[in-house]
Amino acid sequence: MTGTATARPRRGLILLGILALAGVALFTSLGVWQVERLFWKLDLIQRVEERAQAAPVSAPGPEDWPAVTAASQEYRRVSVTGRFLNDRETLVQAVTERGGGFWVLTPLRTDRGFTVLVNRGFVPPDRRAPDSRTAGLVASDTTVTGLLRVTEPGGGFLRSNDPAGERWYSRDVAAIAAARGVTEAAPYFIDAEASPEGGYPVGGLTVLKFRNNHLVYALTWVALDLMLIAAAIYVARSEWKRRR
Repeated sequence: MTGTATARPRRGLILLGILALAGVALFTSLGVWQVERLFWKLDLIQRVEERAQAAPVSAPGPEDWPAVTAASQEYRRVSVTGRFLNDRETLVQAVTERGGGFWVLTPLRTDRGFTVLVNRGFVPPDRRAPDSRTAGLVASDTTVTGLLRVTEPGGGFLRSNDPAGERWYSRDVAAIAAARGVTEAAPYFIDAEASPEGGYPVGGLTVLKFRNNHLVYALTWVALDLMLIAAAIYVARSEWKRRR
């Protein structure tokens, strides 16, 4: 009986030790992962800032479309020349620093033969009708400069795009192009810069700030790691003293 009674606490301590080691391994791995995410986010922020502030380059043509990805091209400053297809614009719901309203996405038929969707900017609800902002309906060839953005397929949070009902919650390039009968459409869109003439749509509202809480998360996991180690040491010492 004495041997059995002694073995039970010992098995309990072994189990507790295994659980503590597993917890330490888990918290350590999560801390390391957050540190890796921290360096990834810092690199992303640096790349975005460099791309957004660089001199504009020519927007990628069909020969370059397969290589267009968020990692390689998003937020790159580009320019393209062509003519807006004003009768095929699409309004996408938006929430900006100016409040709620819509992004105005208009196809631009480029002088290079392909079409690219241009997010010309924001309009409030009372400016959603094209005839309420006729000054912004450019009918001649124009050059657009802005930031290259990757498509946003599907819709917004808990809301799917409804092309038939003309309800758009994300800038889904393929779906918008199909709904407007646009062929040879680029797989990206361009966020136009603010127009020096002002008026609507209001361009240049691309948000370039990224949340970066990874250091806080990493420190949290490290703190939990240290607390678990301290608790395991305390239990082990208490048991050792009790046995003595």
